Amino acid sequence: MKNQADKIKLNWFIKTLLRLRPKLAVKLLTRKMGIKASLFNQAHEVFSKTERIDIFPLKSGHRGFIIILDRNTALYFYQDGNHFIYDGYEIGEYDEGDITIFDNINIG
Repeated sequence: MKNQADKIKLNWFIKTLLRLRPKLAVKLLTRKMGIKASLFNQAHEVFSKTERIDIFPLKSGHRGFIIILDRNTALYFYQDGNHFIYDGYEIGEYDEGDITIFDNINIG
């Protein structure tokens, strides 16, 4: 399975930057790959400030999951065909998650 990262050639300059200035190297690579850096930066901003992440399956009977950030913000994801889509968020107080949620997943 080829993706865009497989097509990027790392020249000596990028390889050197990855060792000396990894953030700058990643910024250049994302630009070269056409990745929206602002979206990546926003996601990094949110998750780097998050101290706790819990994951729950949906209880509504639909296929999907909820990501809880710091036990007070819930992000909802629902299955849409062969992938999941973001469906919104809620704010409140949430229980701790079960860290064994992925233990029985068969990765083949």
